[in-house]
Amino acid sequence: MFGVIARHQSEDGKARLAAIADVPESRFWEAYWGLRQPYDRGDTAGFAYWRGVADALGTDFGPHRIARLIEADIASWSAVDDTMVALIEELAAAATPVALLSNIPEELAVHYEGHHPWLKHFRVRGFSCRIGHAKPEPGAYRWCLDALGAEPGRVLFVDDREDNIRAAEASGIRGHLFTTPARLREALCLSTGRLSTGQLSAGRLKP
Repeated sequence: MFGVIARHQSEDGKARLAAIADVPESRFWEAYWGLRQPYDRGDTAGFAYWRGVADALGTDFGPHRIARLIEADIASWSAVDDTMVALIEELAAAATPVALLSNIPEELAVHYEGHHPWLKHFRVRGFSCRIGHAKPEPGAYRWCLDALGAEPGRVLFVDDREDNIRAAEASGIRGHLFTTPARLREALCLSTGRLSTGQLSAGRLKP
């Protein structure tokens, strides 16, 4: 979802997080990303994740600061690309089945479910925090294929990260590296032979 439908973490949001943590930014982001995969996978919840970040930094955030960090983290990832959302609506109107596979912690998943009704258009929603697998782990792709009931060769996986694309292709899934909606639209028209230039798969997986 992030980097395709939702936007990447905002610079203002990143600055706010580092300011709340009150530690050097380089050290903060090393700890933030170093512990992120288990958080995305649902192995740990928000407070435990931020306590781990604090431990890695040799500090103590405390409950109030952790609550502020969780709130700021959600806000930093909350922007979406309205053009892509509109294209999702086009797909829904055209009855084109789409599914979503996203690395996302529970707190952020709850936020998206509460604020973005376009999520209902996805036949399958594979949130990493709820399926126990995070990209590029093979289990994430197996889970989605099972949920879709589709053969790998009939699925097109769209992502903005090459490592995630390679992992999908290792499972037999076709991959497309997302750069712009227009290029994805063209790729889908060529690969399916069913989509007009007015239709686009905005999801991560499509049978």
